[in-house]
Amino acid sequence: MKKAIVLLSGGLDSSTALYVAKNEGFDELYALTFEYGQKHDKEIESAKAVARAAGVKEHKFVRLLLNQWGDCSLTNPAVQIDKGNVNRTDIPATYVPARNMVFLSVAASYADALEISDLFIGVSETDYSGYVDCRESFIKAMEEAVNLGTVLGAEKKRRITIHAPFLHMTKADEIRLGIKLGVDFSLTWSCYRGEEKPCGTCDSCLLRARAFAEAGIEDPLLKK
Repeated sequence: MKKAIVLLSGGLDSSTALYVAKNEGFDELYALTFEYGQKHDKEIESAKAVARAAGVKEHKFVRLLLNQWGDCSLTNPAVQIDKGNVNRTDIPATYVPARNMVFLSVAASYADALEISDLFIGVSETDYSGYVDCRESFIKAMEEAVNLGTVLGAEKKRRITIHAPFLHMTKADEIRLGIKLGVDFSLTWSCYRGEEKPCGTCDSCLLRARAFAEAGIEDPLLKK
């Protein structure tokens, strides 16, 4: 069996990354979802639904309370989520400090324990909200670090590869790919707010709306 670990938040990117892994022949998939102190659990419930639909072998939930520090609007109830701006050049208040670094470190520990040398993450530096941990330079550096800091990479010489298939892909192209691969985007959740329907005004909603529009596909979440 060809095994891989996929970081699965339940959002558009990570869900599509899961199906990319399946399409690339990884037939034993391990999904890893983090409860990091989010204000709502909509994405976590979506992650459960996507994992079931994809038929993963195992779905782990890891609790990391990153809401214990910082003024991130995704985790701190006292900080409001700003109205979105897809053209922003500053780091938004929704940035969770070093989140992807923490997530990939935990994924590397999981990989070391299971002796799995392939990790998938759905980050992109083409279409993103200004997060520093979505850049190719970070992914490459993190890959080197996990290979130096795991028995699998450092002692057994089974190099761990961090697959980031959307690094240089627009979200519109990602959606087109997801449709071809059979991703059910109605199961995903992108909105930073945990209401019954997407708010349509946060950064994530705006990026998602623009991507579906550019792809020429109706967002199934807006049909509900």
